[in-house]
Amino acid sequence: MTTTATHPTYAPEPPVRLEWAEQAPEVYKAMIRLDAAARKGLDPTLRELVNIRASQLNHCALCLDMHTKDALAAGESVERIVQLSAWEESRHFYTERELAALELTEAVTVLTDGFVPDEVYATAAEHFEETELAQLIAAITVINSWNRFGVTCRRAPGHYTPGQHA
Repeated sequence: MTTTATHPTYAPEPPVRLEWAEQAPEVYKAMIRLDAAARKGLDPTLRELVNIRASQLNHCALCLDMHTKDALAAGESVERIVQLSAWEESRHFYTERELAALELTEAVTVLTDGFVPDEVYATAAEHFEETELAQLIAAITVINSWNRFGVTCRRAPGHYTPGQHA
């Protein structure tokens, strides 16, 4: 990119390390099926909030690009997306159910203590029926897997069109 009167010169986009989906197509296809199965029965707005928050925690720029665009295209507010990185201080932007899902997302994503605390699980169980809770845990697990592929293979953000993988 060159500098113009209105646009600065940006840093170059890093090259993709590995086109893992091409090199492991059966794994990629299985991930697509797993992702579709994990989505069933979950509110799409809630799912996108979970996807964005896990992707923030995992520093997956590709997934942040994808899920923020999908959330915005589905009508989510910019304000709620921006506040996700500080949801604990911005609780008033979210429902109690969304807060329980975000707390569970953080606990499942950041396993530095080696477990999901009982109180976090209990709060989620208060807001979700068992089947829906199982789907939520599956969705959190799936986005964490996608994040790890994206970060490890250095997939670059900025090329996704909303709904591209719907």
